[in-house]
Amino acid sequence: MADDLSQRPIVIKRIKKVAGGHHGGAWKIAYADFVTAMMAFFLLMWLLGSSTQSQLEGISEYFKTPLKIAFMGGSSIGETNSLIKGGGTDLTRQHGQVKNGEIITNDKANKQAIKVIKERIELEKLEGLKKKIEEAIQANPQLQRFANQLLLDITTDGLRIQIVDEQNRPMFALGRAELQPYTRTILREIGKMLNEVTNKISLSGHTDAKPFPSGDKGYSNWELSADRANASRRELIVGGMDANKMLQVVGLSSAVLFDKDNPLNPINRRISIVVMNEKAEKAITMDNPTVDIDMQEEPAKDLLQNPGANAL
Repeated sequence: MADDLSQRPIVIKRIKKVAGGHHGGAWKIAYADFVTAMMAFFLLMWLLGSSTQSQLEGISEYFKTPLKIAFMGGSSIGETNSLIKGGGTDLTRQHGQVKNGEIITNDKANKQAIKVIKERIELEKLEGLKKKIEEAIQANPQLQRFANQLLLDITTDGLRIQIVDEQNRPMFALGRAELQPYTRTILREIGKMLNEVTNKISLSGHTDAKPFPSGDKGYSNWELSADRANASRRELIVGGMDANKMLQVVGLSSAVLFDKDNPLNPINRRISIVVMNEKAEKAITMDNPTVDIDMQEEPAKDLLQNPGANAL
């Protein structure tokens, strides 16, 4: 055993000590970040020092209510749209001066904001009137029977109330402007509620495409639709509507069909009452030919197959 141990090789381990080598450039990146941060800090201090008190208030207001500032066109009321116009201080401006262009820009932004708010308030009023009419019809057993013939919707012109014919329940006597008793009841009930808003009213009469025997040379669908519209106007007033609310009464014959695929469909015979919004009212009073009341797209096709789908 001793001989075996003496035969083994002697292994000597030498540990080589190396002095600290190159650590790379990480410190340079950290130093660059520090210098960049310091430059940004001093730039911020310079901007704050060169800004006027009103501009500083504008910055403060932005961080308090950023959505409001964005809605008002990027500036608070009475301030410019840019804190540093042209990238620097306007040296030609004296303290307290405001340029005309800035006043116009802010004035437009304010007017636009006011317009949006007014339109929203007006829409809420019309939606409230629509809901009230729907509730009144559901609460009145006599009117509830004609719910499928009453179509209410909000259009680009306002709240539209349409009273349409059914096959066995026409609103008027055949070929005449004489109202059926239940049609008078419907119109008078609606007339009571139209005074709840200050909006003006547009009323149009419509017929199907079946012509009179005399054709368009004599008494035609044009005269009939106009006479039916006026007969409906009178019943609205009898029901309590202020006569001064009526702004337009027209007869459109079969020019604007409800069911374009079937011009003879009874649903094409209808009275359309529009509680106009301000935009539609101005289109008429300013004699603007580009906007036509009640000429917008009619309700969806499924309403033609199932008239009660959008009715009350």
